[in-house]
Amino acid sequence: MMETGFETHEVFNQTPEYDGINLFETDPMLKAAITAEGAGWAAASLSGFGGSLGTAEAFHQALLANKFLPEFSSHDTRGFRQDTVEFHPSYHHFMDLSKRAGIHCGAFDGMATDGREKGLGVGATRAAKHYLMSQVEPGHICPITMTHAAIPALQNQLDLFAKLLPKLLSHTYDPTFRPMEEKSGITIGMGMTEKQGGTDVRANTTKAEPIDGGGPGRHYHITGHKWFMSAPMCDAFLVLAQTGNALSVFLVPRFRADGSINGLRFQRLKNKLGNKSNASSEVEFQNAEGILIGDEGRGIANIMTMANYTRLDCALGSSGLMRQALSRAVHHTRHRTVFQKKLIDQPMMTALLADMALEVAAATHLSIRLAGAYERMDDPMNAAYARLMTPVTKYWVTKRGPTLGYEAMECLGGNGYVEDGVLARIYRELPVNSIWEGSGSVMCLDLLRVATRERESLEASIGWLSEVKGQSSHYDDALAELTDSIAGGMIQEARGRWLTERLATLAAGKLMMERAPSHVADAYIATRLDPFGRYGAYGSLPEGLDARAIVESIVAF
Repeated sequence: MMETGFETHEVFNQTPEYDGINLFETDPMLKAAITAEGAGWAAASLSGFGGSLGTAEAFHQALLANKFLPEFSSHDTRGFRQDTVEFHPSYHHFMDLSKRAGIHCGAFDGMATDGREKGLGVGATRAAKHYLMSQVEPGHICPITMTHAAIPALQNQLDLFAKLLPKLLSHTYDPTFRPMEEKSGITIGMGMTEKQGGTDVRANTTKAEPIDGGGPGRHYHITGHKWFMSAPMCDAFLVLAQTGNALSVFLVPRFRADGSINGLRFQRLKNKLGNKSNASSEVEFQNAEGILIGDEGRGIANIMTMANYTRLDCALGSSGLMRQALSRAVHHTRHRTVFQKKLIDQPMMTALLADMALEVAAATHLSIRLAGAYERMDDPMNAAYARLMTPVTKYWVTKRGPTLGYEAMECLGGNGYVEDGVLARIYRELPVNSIWEGSGSVMCLDLLRVATRERESLEASIGWLSEVKGQSSHYDDALAELTDSIAGGMIQEARGRWLTERLATLAAGKLMMERAPSHVADAYIATRLDPFGRYGAYGSLPEGLDARAIVESIVAF
């Protein structure tokens, strides 16, 4: 009989598909973090959400959203200017999912009048959903997080805010291209960066001229450009422009008040390293209509409200990506045999995974704690924590992500490096959150400003860190070094990164002591705060740590 098969070898020793994983139930650190922030009541709904995301179908939809990239169209078939971007259906799938989950507004559900959940923990619950969603498809989160951050920023113009609030809080995803007034739900973007200025927004040249006399809530004509403006199909954008000699912030909708398409002229989409499913554009404003938000000259102060909320989400997004990278590495090493032993049982690999797991646990606790502080800003301690720890958390968590993503990729070897899998995409995604909304040095400069000009915020945070003194000599020594370094009141700019790192690792150490098993907290402090425990690459753990117990306490497969 003629053989019809083409088999040349047996395929074996392969890791099973990462499928059927409940992203919430397998994450003890996330469960502990939300409970500590008053959101334990949301565990059941988060379990359902985490289960729906950890499926082969969800990961396949994410692959499609990143494989078939957004396409820009300047004109319609008749030659009329339209400036639209078309996305793959999988992108819309995730937008719909995130809107229905309330990731775009959950922290502000207390403003709603439709009986939805209110009270302590809604901010942490929303943060947990963001963290979980970021593990699967982070690109679409950009307009979701900007919409969330726009809600407090728009409160600087209360009449407009009251009109938009029902659409901002709507859980309906409406991707149609039409005026906001006709839509059931809206998304809001942001435009700050220009070619010549970048981080230095005071160098912006975009101009705004009043149409009807000027003033808060009035219409202006805006002329100029933005070099980076993501999610161009948002329904409106908060945009910085010069009025006289000062920056002001405007809400610039896609449609004018008369229903015609507004003068936002997209030039092209950016060809980015990662974040492929999300479109980032270059735009020119050709006499575009915008509405002044708040007083003229208050642009930076007003838009920084939005920027700080997006910085929180940068930390949450990187935490989620790091968690997924770690989970993939642990999943692979539990099933792959090398030299007659499972990879996870090889001592050097176990130490590597444990060290990575400690980093992910710290990122998770820092990010969820910051979300909890934003929820309780009426409390002076939490307000001080949010002011000081927003740049600290954003800096540290997003900085730690790329190297961890690389180590996770290396755990899979060549299979981790190819684009057919998830880890290559995660690795390309991880740098973006460090760059967005202020790069690392900008975060450190922000921290130095707070430490110098708002001394009470620094002192309140030092007091918070001091609550666990006496439990660890390594922690106490690191805290003493920090307090001694700032005792003079003036901190040198060159020490900015050191100060930021020390605050981050101390805060993470405190949170781990309070919210994680003692062997996890002790290991984190020994490797991050002991001056003799400092290391280069992940995996250089000191002797005496139970690496396997650390991994199993953080990744509960």
